[in-house]
Amino acid sequence: MRHLMSPLDFSVEELEELFILANDIEADMGKYAHACTGKKLATCFYEPSTRTRLSFESAMLNLGGSVIGFSDANSSSAAKGESVSDTIRVISCFADICAMRHPKEGAPMVAASHSSIPVINAGDGGHQHPTQTLTDLLTIRSLKGHIGDFIIGLCGDLKFGRTVHSLINALMRYPGIRFVFISPPELRVPDYITESLKEKDIEYKEVISLDEVMGELDFLYMTRVQRERFFNEEDYVRLKDFYILNKEKMSLAKKDMLVLHPLPRVNEISVEVDDDPRAAYFKQVQYGVYVRMALILTLLEIKLT
Repeated sequence: MRHLMSPLDFSVEELEELFILANDIEADMGKYAHACTGKKLATCFYEPSTRTRLSFESAMLNLGGSVIGFSDANSSSAAKGESVSDTIRVISCFADICAMRHPKEGAPMVAASHSSIPVINAGDGGHQHPTQTLTDLLTIRSLKGHIGDFIIGLCGDLKFGRTVHSLINALMRYPGIRFVFISPPELRVPDYITESLKEKDIEYKEVISLDEVMGELDFLYMTRVQRERFFNEEDYVRLKDFYILNKEKMSLAKKDMLVLHPLPRVNEISVEVDDDPRAAYFKQVQYGVYVRMALILTLLEIKLT
């Protein structure tokens, strides 16, 4: 039995197999419509989510399976004080696979260590968000034809953004990737990540101005400043509008540069950008369903003959 706690749990070769499967699902959804008939996915979400939870549920329903679970800790026995380890033991009696989101870093790992079914980390605090990273990688691969040999700018909250941390760690394994980190000083990427980049001799630079680097980028990965990660409202209000991507900034970018965003957005991408053919963030959402379908099939070891 296998779990997914981090994007690094799969080798680059295994990820390629997963992406090939996801693209086959994209090409012929009907082929997989009954692949998980009789199987149940439990979505255990201890904090709010729209895209991730509904993407997992859509993925399982598309595969012919069914879904159980909860969308808020207050609607589960966690409100009574039940531990994560006890919850997953109970869930293991009801479902065949579990997707768990938790505000505490490492909680899905605790669940996996006590589970008799595969557990997928659907986000744990500011730590990891592996299925968003798989979504990001599949989007890049599908729209560009490959992963590697490009410059990616990551903009906004690079300190608390778990999607950013997961994506950087995943992209480190691909050739020719160069990073541009765009953030205010207070929200810079953590030192452990830059130290890792230095150790691997991967090129990166840190800047404050988005305008000065727009023309260099092949991808721009925008993030929101997350109110829930701040300890005080004053700092959040001061930084939340630091970067806003609009048509004026897009005019500085390459004609084939693509804009990604894990969503939800607040106002860091103006709605006027949505009609730009380089805006790929809603395509990302659709790729998220395909890659989660592929992941469920892979972890349940279901292969179509």
